[in-house]
Amino acid sequence: MSFSPKYSVVIPVYNRPQELEELLDSLTRQTFTNFEVLIVEDGSTIKSEGVVEKYASLLAVRYFFKPNTGPGPSRNFGFEKARGEYFVVFDSDCILPEVYFDEVEKYLSHTRVDAWGGPDRGHEKFTPLQQAMGYTMSSFFTTGGIRGGKKRVGSFQPRSFNMGISREIFEKTGGFKFDRYAEDIEFSIRMKNAGFTIVLIPEAFVFHKRRATLKQFALQIRNFGCGRALIGKVYPGEVKITHWFPTSFSIGLALIPFLSVVSVKLSLLLLTLYLFYFALIAVGAFFYTQSLLVSLLSIPSAFVQMTAYGFGFLYEKWK
Repeated sequence: MSFSPKYSVVIPVYNRPQELEELLDSLTRQTFTNFEVLIVEDGSTIKSEGVVEKYASLLAVRYFFKPNTGPGPSRNFGFEKARGEYFVVFDSDCILPEVYFDEVEKYLSHTRVDAWGGPDRGHEKFTPLQQAMGYTMSSFFTTGGIRGGKKRVGSFQPRSFNMGISREIFEKTGGFKFDRYAEDIEFSIRMKNAGFTIVLIPEAFVFHKRRATLKQFALQIRNFGCGRALIGKVYPGEVKITHWFPTSFSIGLALIPFLSVVSVKLSLLLLTLYLFYFALIAVGAFFYTQSLLVSLLSIPSAFVQMTAYGFGFLYEKWK
């Protein structure tokens, strides 16, 4: 085929045709259109082929089905088929603002980079719970704010919900090495160690739905904690004291009833600190979303986020 796109969008999907349709719809609305889309069905039992066919006349889209191997190898499969100068990966539960690629183009026009990432946000059309999850996943009080697009000390590590790499990176590194669980972090570390330039483009954000229930959210976040511990086994220096914070948070919560036996005052002090912490999150969520319901739901969302990550991290460390 003669089409030579600048960007190749690679989307692995597993049993999520409805989510994929929303992402594809947002891709049809991009103001910059020099891109192709590669859908890699990772051994799904609920296939997305019918959804992809609906957009065949609206997008330069190709569909591939392969046995289940996990998101890392599935993205590499897509990279091998891609024709673009840059490869861009999104999770299937993301929706793009119309100017996503315009913002990337604007940045690349004045700065040469090898790879980039962008933040994720909630959307007003998401359910209140999804908006709460989106807030707590980007809040300074839970993640330090980096997922919300703020700078931080140290190198930036793009995440696979919103990551772009040059073709050269894939050719020299071989792409993702982990099947799942922190496969994006491991890849980011290898890119940095290989000397590639990696940046955060704050304006190139995506709307990230997260899961539909707190139980699903807990399983997802638990995997994040497991993944960070796995990273520590390969790159010990990449586990910082901040990554122990959710575990310490969870242990502190569990200690409150036991401390009440030893010292009621100490137990009440610790409980007060936790209540103050959750109040900060709720107030922050209200100012960010202007929704009292989202503000209230941010409390259980933050609780699940911190405890699930802490448990996953500690469990994998223990193993």
